[in-house]
Amino acid sequence: MPFVDLSHVITGLALERVADVPALCFDRRGERRIELSADELTGATGHAVLVHTGHSANWGTDRYVQDHPFLTGATAERLVEAGVACVGIDSLNIDSTEGGERPVHSILLGAEIPIVEHLTGLERLPAAGFRFNAVPPKIEGAGTFTVRAFAATD
Repeated sequence: MPFVDLSHVITGLALERVADVPALCFDRRGERRIELSADELTGATGHAVLVHTGHSANWGTDRYVQDHPFLTGATAERLVEAGVACVGIDSLNIDSTEGGERPVHSILLGAEIPIVEHLTGLERLPAAGFRFNAVPPKIEGAGTFTVRAFAATD
C-alpha cells in the first residue's frame, strides 16, 4: 500500500480530533506486534486511542530505534471502522520500520485520522476517563509536526 501524503490537510485539521478529546489508553506492554480487536474498540467513536507499550523508557538509547512496538494494518482498519478521532503510541513509529511499508500510516492518514508518535507518560493514565490534547502548529506544507501532548483526567 503506498504512503498517503496528507501534508496539505494539516493546516485544515479539525481541532476536535486533537484538542480536549475523550480518550482511551490500551496497555500493551510486552507486545511488539500490537492488535486491537473490534470488541476492544466498541465505544471508541470520537475518542483518541492511545497505546501504552512502555517503549518510551528507551528514549535516548539505541534500543529506542530497534525492535520497537507497532500496530498492525488490521488494527488500523479497525480504528477507522470504529471512527476514532486520533491515534497515539509511545514508540518510535506506529508502523514497523522493517521493510519500509507503512500500512498503518496509509490507512489512518487516508481516513484523515491524525497519528501521534513518541508519547511519554502513558503509564500514568487510566484506561478511560481522561481527555487528550495534541494540537499541531498551523504550518502550510508540513507533513509531520511537533506537539506538546498532554492528558487531563476527569
